[in-house]
Amino acid sequence: MLDYIDAAAFKEMILCANAALHKNMQAINELNVFPVPDGDTGTNMGLTMENAATELKRRDFSAIDEAASCVSSALLRGARGNSGVILSLLFRGIARRLKGLETAGAAEFSGAMVDGVDAAYKAVMKPAEGTILTVSRLAAEAAADAAKAGKTLEETLANALLAGDLALENTVNQNPVLKKAGVIDAGGKGYMVILGAMLASLRGEISSADMADENFAIHEEADWAALEDVTEHVFDTVYIVRKREETVDLEPLRAYLNSIGDSLVIGEDDEVFKVHVHTDIPGDALTESQKYGTLELAKIENMRSQAEAVKAGRKAQSTDDLEEVDRELDAMAAAEQENLIAEPEKPFGVVTVCAGAGMEALFRELGADGVVTGGQTMNPSTEDILREINRTPAETVFVFPNNKNITMAAQQCIPLSEKKVIVMPTKTVPQGVAALLCMNVDEAETQIVSEMNEAISRVHTAMVTYAARDSEFDGHSIRAGEFLALLDGSLVANCKEEAALFDALGEAAGEVDPEFITVYYGEDVSEEAANQAAAQLAASFPDAELSVVSGGQPVYYYMIAFE
Repeated sequence: MLDYIDAAAFKEMILCANAALHKNMQAINELNVFPVPDGDTGTNMGLTMENAATELKRRDFSAIDEAASCVSSALLRGARGNSGVILSLLFRGIARRLKGLETAGAAEFSGAMVDGVDAAYKAVMKPAEGTILTVSRLAAEAAADAAKAGKTLEETLANALLAGDLALENTVNQNPVLKKAGVIDAGGKGYMVILGAMLASLRGEISSADMADENFAIHEEADWAALEDVTEHVFDTVYIVRKREETVDLEPLRAYLNSIGDSLVIGEDDEVFKVHVHTDIPGDALTESQKYGTLELAKIENMRSQAEAVKAGRKAQSTDDLEEVDRELDAMAAAEQENLIAEPEKPFGVVTVCAGAGMEALFRELGADGVVTGGQTMNPSTEDILREINRTPAETVFVFPNNKNITMAAQQCIPLSEKKVIVMPTKTVPQGVAALLCMNVDEAETQIVSEMNEAISRVHTAMVTYAARDSEFDGHSIRAGEFLALLDGSLVANCKEEAALFDALGEAAGEVDPEFITVYYGEDVSEEAANQAAAQLAASFPDAELSVVSGGQPVYYYMIAFE
């Protein structure tokens, strides 16, 4: 029975939790209370946790508070969706309680769990029972009781796991929506996967190395004698180039590098781009890339010579040096992102979240300074949003999340940015468009906020998508493959025929009595089909002004604004 854990043990517990979460990601996604294909809780929690694991792997820690602080910071910046943000808050509270400690026993760790729950509850304006909040709270309370009773750390976490599992099973009875769907809470399930893996790691039952994905395991057991036959190119080449121009087009470079190598990845921001490519002629790759900017740092690794060394039972001589270069490359790239804060050139700026080329073009045309790609099933992280805020050359930056599951991630940016950040309550993309249309930058901030809020309140949004599976919801019997129409989040119609769906949607929107109707059609809809759908709506509202716009958005065939 372990009485205390140190930094190394805590690091291993988190790495195991990350691996377990990834193995259960899809199962968590499928705990969806509605058949729209937006089950992304597992993905959001997994990507959030992966950010912490990545940071942990780069460093060693002398005390548990250092490791906990690293996890907290990485989770905060990598938080995606409400579930990811809440997860980051749970670990932020843990880091605060463990500050100044080299090790943690039952009392310290259970207290940290309680502090994490407090931090999460305080951040959620209207905490709902039957969620990850309930599960984490009851698990933390059980841990605190066990610690007070003199239990060891292992026993304390075991009590927390038992209480959390019971709480998770009960979420189906606490939340009406979960009860109708007959499922437990997805976020709560993710939390219990994390807690279970941490306990299993503490007991020595699992290790992060053993839990590596299948490809990693195959790689570790590869036949090194045959490596020369399967390695097409010799040099693993990674480098960073500082751009000569912010808007430089890298597509010609991408085409060239693909012609001389493979495994190509190019990442970029406004200032630099980073290249990874396997090639036989790394010098040519570097020379061509310098046409686009100034080479700052490079790493070239001979994969075959390293393979020969491993095959012969030796350690590749350059491994330590290469790892150091990798750390420098990653640190440089991270520094570029962190330090890129645009000087104010105007009082107000706008950052918005949307998906689809048409929607992005529309927001930029209306004056948005930054557009973060994201939306349903693809929630951006806090760091993604923060990056665009910092790049905006304004003193005050308005953020339009345009999705209720992105709002919390956006709000986490407020204390992280040097700029003043105001998150507007836009739950849909059409609401974001309406808010931006009425924004008058010559007015005072309070007046701008008031007018945008009024514009947001006037927009009723309909979404048209399809059912991913059979379900019973809100009195509707839904079958996989049916079209679904939602108005302001409520299901108003489900049927096989699109024409019947729009008839029902027109009837439901009759209470709105709209003066303006805007139909944004998605990436899977033709312009002809969109015009037909719009004409059907126009028949229901002959006096309304109708517009049809190519949004190019995924997931939803149509997003329709009734104003």
